Amino acid sequence: MSFPDAVFAALRAEPSKIAVEHGSREVTRAELLGLTSRIAAGMRVARVKRGSGVAMITDVTPEALAAYLAAWALGARVVGIRPGFSDKQLDHMLSDGLDLVVTDAKLPELLDTPDEPLILTSRPGDVARLVYTSGSTGLPKGCVQTYGALSAHYNWNPDNWDAATIRLAAACDRYLLFGSLASVVVQDYLALCLLHGGTAVIPEELRFPDVLSSLRITFTIMNVPRLYAMLDSLRDNPLDMSSLQGMIVAGSPLTPHRLAEAQQRLGPVVYQGYGQSETNGLTILTPEEGHQDSVGRLQGGVEIEIRDGEVWARNPWMMREYWENPAETAEVVVDGWVRTRDLGELRDGYLYLTGRTRDVVIVNGYPVYAGPIERVLAQHPDVDQAYVLGPEEVLHAFVIPLAGREPSIDELSSLVRDELGPDSVPTTITFVDEVPVAPSGKPDKKALLG
Repeated sequence: MSFPDAVFAALRAEPSKIAVEHGSREVTRAELLGLTSRIAAGMRVARVKRGSGVAMITDVTPEALAAYLAAWALGARVVGIRPGFSDKQLDHMLSDGLDLVVTDAKLPELLDTPDEPLILTSRPGDVARLVYTSGSTGLPKGCVQTYGALSAHYNWNPDNWDAATIRLAAACDRYLLFGSLASVVVQDYLALCLLHGGTAVIPEELRFPDVLSSLRITFTIMNVPRLYAMLDSLRDNPLDMSSLQGMIVAGSPLTPHRLAEAQQRLGPVVYQGYGQSETNGLTILTPEEGHQDSVGRLQGGVEIEIRDGEVWARNPWMMREYWENPAETAEVVVDGWVRTRDLGELRDGYLYLTGRTRDVVIVNGYPVYAGPIERVLAQHPDVDQAYVLGPEEVLHAFVIPLAGREPSIDELSSLVRDELGPDSVPTTITFVDEVPVAPSGKPDKKALLG
């Protein structure tokens, strides 16, 4: 079934079931369809049609969700804009051929329109969404995903679900919907919830881990820094987490000892995944699989090749190009493959990441990668997390000790020297209490340098 037909068919199939729970408010699937059709009618009045550009700058609400669905029903190019961009970056994204900017203040006007039938007009080659990169190296780049690509996506079409996806969907009875609807990870797992027949739960107050327990959440997505903070809280303040059946953890590496702690405190619920804005999801690691230093086995439909140590990937749902940026596209998309610029290796169907080609420091004339050093430092029994970066050919390590522990700098240096050689030993090792988090939810290593 083509995108977004499968979602609308699922909503129509069980009209009385609760689609969205927003505090004390409950929105049935029929009511969500009604909101969607009214907003689509309002968008038509605003001259949105197939191929129009529609930007979304909204909070997480049932109406905002309906606006995304309405724009896709009309065949529009949807540009989700999450919080955290600079004014310059916002100007770049909002000046790029848009026909409508949807805000929370705009939604009542769009809803003030008589209901009309939803008539889907998109074609497989039309652009369904622009997924903007974080912009950490400059202006964000818009990754183009077509309607055909989303029709082939492993989450958006039940015909494409493999065993792991079916199991994840089954865990989505009560999916915690938070953060930003502009996030493709939020969108893609929301799709599983709606297609499964579950309820998207929008909390009035977002406080982890309490929100998972109090709202009896069965499925959520989680970045690594938030998971670590949640586990720290649960040590001193245990909660009933028995409702939780699945949790996708992605965005940055999860250390083996923290994964073991998560399994102990939360149960066998942690799934790990790897992907990029350019590729969407590439791998999945289920709770039972023992390859804890791997980012998982390949999703169905994914192909990966290792070329000179670098991970190259392709799948039916990857980006077609960077929006109006042929030079960058030519660098990253080569003969139908995406250069991930991550380093790794494949063993027995599992992908192991060893670093990033852009996360390299030249030491004594040789390339040294931060990823392996971080992993070695994190193996020390007194270390919780480690981050390494290297401006001006000098390696700096920032280490978060385990609570109440005092790792020896000499031991840490010797550990790296023994495992990776003298060129990989950081010039400085600094102990910190926490790592700053970027708007994307990933650790902001550059901020550690002050």
